This record gives sequence, structure tokens and C-alpha cells, in this order.
Amino acid sequence: MAAMAAHQVIIVCGETGSGKTTQLPKIALAMGRGLCNYPKTQADGRPAPRGKLIGHTQPRRIAASSVAKRIAEELKTPLGEVVGFKVRFQDRLAKDASVKLMTDGILLAETQTDPLLKAYDTIIIDEAHERSLNIDFLLGYLRQILPRRPDLKIVVTSATIDAQRFADHFASRRGPAPGRPKPGTAPRGAASHTQWVSVGATWCLRRSSWCRAVCSRWSSVIGRLRSRVTTT
Repeated sequence: MAAMAAHQVIIVCGETGSGKTTQLPKIALAMGRGLCNYPKTQADGRPAPRGKLIGHTQPRRIAASSVAKRIAEELKTPLGEVVGFKVRFQDRLAKDASVKLMTDGILLAETQTDPLLKAYDTIIIDEAHERSLNIDFLLGYLRQILPRRPDLKIVVTSATIDAQRFADHFASRRGPAPGRPKPGTAPRGAASHTQWVSVGATWCLRRSSWCRAVCSRWSSVIGRLRSRVTTT
């Protein structure tokens, strides 16, 4: 909690089953983040601006829905009231919910209508070690908007991760983003200890020229395959 309060970006490493997925959103709520912690009216009695959400991404739809159900159960609230989820073809999120579980693809799609992700005050990127294309793009995008969203907190979680590359990716003038292990877990060897104690966030999105080159390459490969299928 102290690390999250003091830094804009942190990374939490922990073994599978250590509780990082379910406990981090609750920690953010306890810190006063999330829609339920925002005042409904201003000092002069006028309605206050709408609060912000705690966004929590998962690589798969089934994981997003099951994690939302688990956290709601631990908070003893109905699913969707405080904690809900949004995945493709399914939305179980009340208007006043505070924690939103979703796939990384859903959050990536939201950048088209909300470029600075102003709907969120905290974003938790879970299972970052899977390094899917969506996760890579998200982490690269978040790195770009951080200077314009000083109020936004980013938490990157993973069971296994290249900590130094993550730290270098999110490094600022004050140095790499800090991080720490989930309590109850133990580092594996000296190298892992360094990663667990002094880590920060992520390497991700390549430069746009690299992305264009990859897309162009795949387009040409697909074109050749289609021509072969047509001729046969």
C-alpha cells in the first residue's frame, strides 16, 4: 500500500496462488481509489464530477468473470454492485461500481474513445508475463500517457517476469519504477531477489515504424498464401 501511494507505477511479483490478483483491487479501494470513494456533492452542494474506476485486466474472458465473482464474494457484495466485469458480449457492471474486471482487449479498445483513460484512477495489468500483443500494446500506450495523467496509478503483476526490462520501460527522471514482492512469497536466488526488491514496470510496444514493418510483412505473407490457394 505504501509503495502504491508513493509511486505512479509499481510491479508486484508473486507465485501463482499468492493472492495478488484478488487482493490488489481491495488494497486500491482501501487507499481511497475507485468510484465509491469519491464525494457525491461538492462543498457548495453542487453535484461533484463523476469518480473514476479501478480497472483490472485479465488475458481471458473466463478469468475476468471468475476473478470479479471471487472479489465480490470476498467483499460480500452482489456481483456488479462494487465489483463487476465487462467482456465481449457480456457486461455485469453497475453504474456506480468501483472495480471493473475486463480483458486487455476491452481496455485497449477504450483508448479509441478515451485516449487518456480518464475513466480510471488505477489500472492493474495482470498476467503481464504472457506478453500477448494486446498486453504489449497496452503497456506501451500507458507509458506514453503517464506524463499527462499524474493522478493515474499503474500496477503490473506477474508470476514470472524480466524485471529489469520492465523497470527500464517505465523509467522516469527519478529512475526505474519501484516494486516489491507479494507478502508471503520468497525470491528464488540472488538474481530473483534483485528483481523482487527493486523492480518497476514494463518494456513493451516497439516504435511505430517497427509495427508498420511487421504489419507489412504479414500482409505480404498472407497475400502469397491466398494466391497459392487460388491457383491450387
